[in-house]
Amino acid sequence: MTLVAGIDSSTQSCKVVVRDLDSGSVVRTGRASHPDGTSVPPDAWWTALRSALDEAGGLSDVAAVSVGGQQHGMVALDADGRVIRDALLWNDTRSADAATALIEEFGADALAERTGLVPVASFTSTKLRWLRDNEPDNAERVAAVALPHDWLTWRLRGYGPADESPLGPVLDELATDRSDASGTGYWSPASGEYDRELLVAALGHDAVLPRVLGPGDSAGTGAVGYDAGASAVVIGPGAGDNAGAALGLGAAAGDAVVSIGTSGTVFAVTETPARDVSGAVAGFADASGAFLPLVATLNAARVLDAFTRVLGVTHDELGALALDAEPGAGGVVLVPYFEGERTPNLPDATASLSGLTLASTTRENLARAAIEGMLCALADGLDAVRAQGLEPQRLLFVGGAAQNPAVQAIAAQVFDVPVEIPEPSEYVALGAAAQAAWALTGSRPEWPVETVATPAPDHRPVIREQYRAVAPRA
Repeated sequence: MTLVAGIDSSTQSCKVVVRDLDSGSVVRTGRASHPDGTSVPPDAWWTALRSALDEAGGLSDVAAVSVGGQQHGMVALDADGRVIRDALLWNDTRSADAATALIEEFGADALAERTGLVPVASFTSTKLRWLRDNEPDNAERVAAVALPHDWLTWRLRGYGPADESPLGPVLDELATDRSDASGTGYWSPASGEYDRELLVAALGHDAVLPRVLGPGDSAGTGAVGYDAGASAVVIGPGAGDNAGAALGLGAAAGDAVVSIGTSGTVFAVTETPARDVSGAVAGFADASGAFLPLVATLNAARVLDAFTRVLGVTHDELGALALDAEPGAGGVVLVPYFEGERTPNLPDATASLSGLTLASTTRENLARAAIEGMLCALADGLDAVRAQGLEPQRLLFVGGAAQNPAVQAIAAQVFDVPVEIPEPSEYVALGAAAQAAWALTGSRPEWPVETVATPAPDHRPVIREQYRAVAPRA
């Protein structure tokens, strides 16, 4: 049996899955936690990766491995390969003013044309500008800039500070993939090239950047940074988390993925790059050679958490109540902007509940309004992606909330595209394992993805009509 491994170094934890190359079945797994916070020492990721690999049985019998990871995080290295300061993660918002400054200097239209992105605080370029403006001594020391998965791949291959790694600080051996490079704000998905002018505008000077590998390329051979006995392991290119999930799901052109986590994302595999000057849609690349326009919302599963508290029920009971109400919840509409909202861009917005009458104010209608409101906000995200030319043929719903039967049934009423619910799994790590197999064999594997639910299409336009009538716009 030939084995391949995939790693997901996410914000919260590191997950490892080891898969059989022929069938794609999961043979063993491992997991380790990451520290909380929006500014984290990368060494904590390296420690967690090693622990998760140990729990998953190591790499001595594995033929190939690849690393998926959280996007955008800034890993600044000096000439000796040492991390200069804690990495600023995607969810660190201190660089919001830096994003505004970059837009004012270059213009949203020009930035969208050059990189597919209009800067927000999430992106690497804004974090580098923050570093330049607030920690100039640290900025001057930066010899190379990496992303979380780039740096972990580099360390796994045996590179790093001379006293910590067998191969030393060879910065030119840093490598990334097009999906993660497309979230920096200084790489173009359309041209496949770094935009050095934008890097210099952000950091204040040029620096080494990881070489960008193509789908199926290998970053090198040997996991000597983890285990000297695993020197023959093929190392895949790695990927950003959403692109890794798309690979793990087997998403192809015409597929859109709706992820219902703490926040929500809607992304789709397309044949052409997106350029949204409004900034609502991030024009990322995917890990297969195509493109991955993505919309993020701030309010997703936590909306349902709030209403379980209000109604004093479990999530299953909330779903049962919702299914006892009619579509449209008797006119009750929740606009779920509890934490402000990113799509539309209303950072200071709050949630609202409207349409209440004595007759409509029931537990059932409140439960249904919660689910309908959460899904309508995600449907707005799909509309933003559609405006970039996508015509989705299938929606794949993932995340814990997607397993609720009421969410599944109501999704088929909110969305006018067929809905499928894949089995719950670690799709970023599964996608990284697919990358490892691709790098090993030269072909993208066609592993099956099990579907646990396919709700019958039941589009009810009244739900979104009511929502549009009351939802604020940016």
